[in-house]
Amino acid sequence: MDLFTFQSLVVAQRWTLEPIQVHYNNTFAYNLKLFYIHTVEKKIQNLEDLASQAIKKADGISTLEKARTQFLGRKGELSCLMKNIVDIKDKDQKKHIGSILNKTKNKLERLYQECKKKLTDIALLEELKKPIDLGLPGVITPSLGSLHPIDTVMDEIIDIFSRLGFYVRTGPCIDSDKNNFEALNIPKDHPARDMQDTFYIDKDFSLRPHTSPIQVRTMSEEEMPISVLGPGSVFRCDSDISHSPMFHQVEGLLIDKNISMADLRGTLDFFAKEFFGDVSTRFRPSFFPFTEPSAEVDCTCILCKKKGCSMCAYTGWLEIAGCGLVHPNVLRMSGIDSDKWQGFAFGLGIERMAIIKYKVEDIRLFFENDLRFLRQL
Repeated sequence: MDLFTFQSLVVAQRWTLEPIQVHYNNTFAYNLKLFYIHTVEKKIQNLEDLASQAIKKADGISTLEKARTQFLGRKGELSCLMKNIVDIKDKDQKKHIGSILNKTKNKLERLYQECKKKLTDIALLEELKKPIDLGLPGVITPSLGSLHPIDTVMDEIIDIFSRLGFYVRTGPCIDSDKNNFEALNIPKDHPARDMQDTFYIDKDFSLRPHTSPIQVRTMSEEEMPISVLGPGSVFRCDSDISHSPMFHQVEGLLIDKNISMADLRGTLDFFAKEFFGDVSTRFRPSFFPFTEPSAEVDCTCILCKKKGCSMCAYTGWLEIAGCGLVHPNVLRMSGIDSDKWQGFAFGLGIERMAIIKYKVEDIRLFFENDLRFLRQL
């Protein structure tokens, strides 16, 4: 085979990385191998020169990105060459050419990063040269809204009790004196009325001081057995660091046959562990006119783990609810046979749950609409 025939074969291969299968003597095959490697090296060098020139000439980020895509992109010229390495039969050739391609790629990528940093710095300096009117208002980036912490806590409480079979009932914020007091075993001359600082509309109606009227309506209107939650806002004449004239409660009521304090204890213990985590609960004797017996529910302090801190007044316990077995008078006033049916009731302050869970020091922060505070929760 003369030189002209050999050159014709090389041209016919279109300078791809496919080795030219020429069966000749060992000396000619060795020379052919060297010629092939030299040809590929020259092709890679030409590609490197073109890519370097395009990257260096870029006068902006967009132009630089076009050069990167053309030569270093997934479908760029260098990537196409690298994909063709698998077609090389000779292992030594494949290893040698692969090494050259990797070095070339790394070199071009370093050059790209250097030019990108340089162009970015130039663009920043140009931006800084522009005059700034310090009297213009700042740009406020709009953000998506979210649920208020009180709503979030209320939804979580409802979700926990819903898993135990409770369902939600609601009622009006202005209710009759009968539903607010008398049907709850609190007649007009009962001393327990002194416990409620009530907003009266007139002598027969007032803003509800608790969500218990929801329970009264449910007992009067629905068939037994029942298991309901009454969430909502309530109103009392009280305002300080730990009280607000408007706040939120969730009260629960379950009426069925053979209900005892054990059922109540198990229900509230389950809630405390689901809501706060690994805590213990205890019942303390108390008094409410609509339950008998009555109790206050405490859980171990989630902050100090019963060691004593300012949140729990160094007692190791936090009060979370009031509860008790429904008073027979309350059942009878709603037309329920107290000999056949028994029940328990409990009440949780939503703000108190949120204060304990989020470690908030002042209840009034929930209603000041300060975004700095709300974004922390």
